[in-house]
Amino acid sequence: MSQPSPWQPWQGPSVPQPWQSNASMLASHADRERAVDVLRAGFSEGRLQQPEFEKRVARAYQARTVGELGLLVADLPQGPVPLPAAASYVPRTFLPMAGPRTNDKAVGSAICGVLCLVTVGLTGIPAVVLGHAARSEIRRTGEHGDGLALTGLVLGWMSTAGWALMLMLLLVAVVSA
Repeated sequence: MSQPSPWQPWQGPSVPQPWQSNASMLASHADRERAVDVLRAGFSEGRLQQPEFEKRVARAYQARTVGELGLLVADLPQGPVPLPAAASYVPRTFLPMAGPRTNDKAVGSAICGVLCLVTVGLTGIPAVVLGHAARSEIRRTGEHGDGLALTGLVLGWMSTAGWALMLMLLLVAVVSA
């Protein structure tokens, strides 16, 4: 029975594998099974076609040395790569910077502006006051929330203008009567 030549589809030297300590060392049954496991993984990932997979598995079981097994799996991933353990402490320098926060007065202005509909306009003036204060703070500090402050301002001014119009109509009605 003649010895099969190692399978080598590419030109160039073989790449030594991490588990390959000495290429001329005789292969054990466990070495062959590890090589077949790598081939199975490569086949299941679509890296090998069925005929090539079968040919390599047959050669793996016929291989006499670890070097021959290494040639069969040299062009396939050898399994999961161990990840380094995550550091428990990351210096503050390397942490992502926190973005600017949302201005609290802007949030309050938007809430008061929306509540104008429920409170029949009683929160309109606080919405306007908080909205103006929030917009000036936002310009000064660079915080987020300008849209919230503007929403509170618009709703607060609409509520205040509605009440002012209502009082003017009521005053005109009382004077003319």
